[in-house]
Amino acid sequence: MIKNSDSSKILFWGTSEFAIPSLDALIQAGYSISGVVTTPDKPAGRKQLLTPPPVKVLAESKKIPVYQPEILKSAGSTLELPEADLFVVAAYGKIIPKAIIGKPRLGALNIHPSLLPRWRGPSPIQFTILSGDAETGITIIEMDELMDHGPIVASSKFKMKNAKITYPKLHDALAGEGAKFLVETLPKWISGEIKPMPQDESKVTFSKILKKEDGRIDWKKAAEEIERQIRAFVPWPGSWTMWPQDDRQHRIRIDEAEAASEHAAHGSPGFVFQSAKNPLCIQTGKGALLVRRLTIEGSSSQNAETFLRGYKDAVGGAFI
Repeated sequence: MIKNSDSSKILFWGTSEFAIPSLDALIQAGYSISGVVTTPDKPAGRKQLLTPPPVKVLAESKKIPVYQPEILKSAGSTLELPEADLFVVAAYGKIIPKAIIGKPRLGALNIHPSLLPRWRGPSPIQFTILSGDAETGITIIEMDELMDHGPIVASSKFKMKNAKITYPKLHDALAGEGAKFLVETLPKWISGEIKPMPQDESKVTFSKILKKEDGRIDWKKAAEEIERQIRAFVPWPGSWTMWPQDDRQHRIRIDEAEAASEHAAHGSPGFVFQSAKNPLCIQTGKGALLVRRLTIEGSSSQNAETFLRGYKDAVGGAFI
């Protein structure tokens, strides 16, 4: 462990896997963590077993006190939070009221996985991939009462070397980068070296909470757009379509695919066909989508060849 000479106490706010590297980095750097605030345990999995947030698991393994308020507005009066000089927030999952943010003398810093003001909101990594951004990064802001709105303390660009990156891989890469960048930035913030700069409101874009219906594929879109959606929406909400077969409707999730933008048109968008080198192709509004892996509802993920052995009549039909 690297022992940090600063005696400032940090209250860490985080819930999901994204927050784990940042909390761990603070611990390894020797910062005094007075407690961890996370969301309540929730039912998860097929058996709906009550499951603690990932951050809680790490905190308890390090003997750090954990706080799980149901409602934050009442937290200041009914929940005794430990004293802290600074709040550090990473993927907490709830808006923290102004009355709580204003308590620590050094303010509250939030680690956000995009280059703010681009992609404020709850799904910045997914929207980075969905939009085909060639560059993303980490932004540390001084929090205010609005979502991802506060002035920028520091930002670090992250060039995506893999143009076909998926959400899980980019998530993990940015979580790691965010942790390193946090530890680099904190001493300068604590010593007063950094003057935060307001965000450029003319460049704001927003992501949103993703729902199941957002994953439905619109075959009228270009193949490249659909491919980006497939990479962005792993594992949730998935990119799915419906296949009418006789009197049944099968829900099919496309797990891996490649866009062939210059592919000659075969029928209307959604039409299923084969080419000399690709056994399962879907016509789109522009080009074709070459499907590599897919999951038919109730089954496990399988490659295109395996799927067609069981469902030969898919070719010549249409996904809708």
